[in-house]
Amino acid sequence: MRDIANEFLKLPKRPQNSHKGTFGKILNIAGSKKYSGAAILSSLSALKAGAGYVTLACHENIISSVSSYTPDITFLPLKIATNNFSCEENVKTILDKIGSYNVLSVGCGLTTEKFVSEFVMKILQNMKIPAVIDADALNIIAVNDNVKFDFPSVITPHPKELSGLLKTDIEEILKDREKYCQKAALKYNTICVLKGQNTVISDGVNLYVNFTGNSALAKAGSGDVLTGLIAGFAAQGCPMFQAAVLGVHIHGLCGELAGEDLTEYSVLASDLLTYIPQAIKKLM
Repeated sequence: MRDIANEFLKLPKRPQNSHKGTFGKILNIAGSKKYSGAAILSSLSALKAGAGYVTLACHENIISSVSSYTPDITFLPLKIATNNFSCEENVKTILDKIGSYNVLSVGCGLTTEKFVSEFVMKILQNMKIPAVIDADALNIIAVNDNVKFDFPSVITPHPKELSGLLKTDIEEILKDREKYCQKAALKYNTICVLKGQNTVISDGVNLYVNFTGNSALAKAGSGDVLTGLIAGFAAQGCPMFQAAVLGVHIHGLCGELAGEDLTEYSVLASDLLTYIPQAIKKLM
């Protein structure tokens, strides 16, 4: 294992002879009636990172609330679930469209109801494009056996989610975060972003410890912004490890910049969106 310095903190190039497709298209499966904010934060942060196009795949009953907040994303409606609902139609909707996208992001605000779990697992079992996997998608994976990704991916657990993925006590993970981050990367054949103070990133071989960020990031929705940032950089052609490092670094800078202006007490996850341009400018 080796420590990665600044070699992965290089922003993707922005050619002037370009169009929205040049900078990548993201399909974001996110949100639910209880957590529509997660869909907004993860979608808009991907665009703020520089992605050219984001489509939010969500239930029909939350599209109106999300679209009233922002005109910047497009939608792929999914059927509203019922107790007798079969996820097959929604799975087909996603898989029929997925080839038109460069990156999938999945998990923010989804919930872990049975029909959602079946839907997420069938999507991941048929995935062929890079994916950023967060939140409830991780909790769904944790209760399914023998999951190992055969596509480029990043998972973004906090310690409790990693505890579920590795069947290991949180206290043990906190004693050696680097060890368990690497263990998760190897178990799932992925890049693991173990969130927290000094977020750890590992692909099982390389190791990066991030030193940006502050307590302003300890707010509901902050992780959704991080998911969007990583997906946004991946969509622009960054290798997944680089996308993870960039996303985490920029996310931390947003917290620092927002904390300076608003105090670390008062920063909201939605405020982080405003500071992404300043964070990118600072890195440039």
